[in-house]
Amino acid sequence: MAIAFPLKKNMLLVWLVLGCAMVAPAQTKDLPLPGEVFTVAGSTAFILLPEKKTGDTSAVPWVWYAPTLPGLPGPEELWMFKQFLAAGIAIAGIDVGESMGNAAGRKIYTSFYHELIANRHYAALPVLLARSRGGLMLYNWAVEHPQQVGAIAGIYPVCDLASYPGIEKAAIAYGWSVKKMQRRLTENNPVTRVQPLAKAGIPILHLHGDVDELVPLEKNSGAIAEQYKKYGGPMTLLVQKGQGHTMWEGFFQSQALVDFVISHALKHP
Repeated sequence: MAIAFPLKKNMLLVWLVLGCAMVAPAQTKDLPLPGEVFTVAGSTAFILLPEKKTGDTSAVPWVWYAPTLPGLPGPEELWMFKQFLAAGIAIAGIDVGESMGNAAGRKIYTSFYHELIANRHYAALPVLLARSRGGLMLYNWAVEHPQQVGAIAGIYPVCDLASYPGIEKAAIAYGWSVKKMQRRLTENNPVTRVQPLAKAGIPILHLHGDVDELVPLEKNSGAIAEQYKKYGGPMTLLVQKGQGHTMWEGFFQSQALVDFVISHALKHP
């Protein structure tokens, strides 16, 4: 079953009229496990907390998940989330709508990061976990804050705006004309922005299917891997043979991805 994540026309019109405003505040959110739901900068955020040892005063290691849209994270993440929690690692995220990595979304991400670090005593270097188009927001925030990232993991993450959602839809999310989107693409496109992450030595691991038609391997994870190698950054790309943009359990029950996330999250308490 393909995960298309279509962009609805009426939603795109709302973004354009409101200048790509973020989603409205909400008091509740469906989560795959019990957790806390709250708001930061007017956007809905969540935290799934592990059981803490009595008297433990160290900062909480955490995984930053995206996209945190309605219905996400979903039940397919349950297996790996349980492993993160069992290892003492929290999972958190914030819903910035269909922002496609735009500046407004990045600003809210920064507010969210500071809320967790300054007010909730979370570790300063989270592991970023990007599913599909969550890659656009997480990567665009990460390249501007490389000293605040412990590692990046991705499940067929979108890394190229021209590939998905395409220039026209991306322009609407950014509140720009198509011409302006084309002119400023390289400064807002993860595949052309990874040098700061490589320079900082941020480890990356992606899972991506080789027959993914929605988010093609070569234009997204493949392009990131090529650029990262060029700049000397450490990245592992695990190509899943015969897999597309699907709910195949191998994407969501990957021991390699879980081990990568846990090892790097626990390096930076």
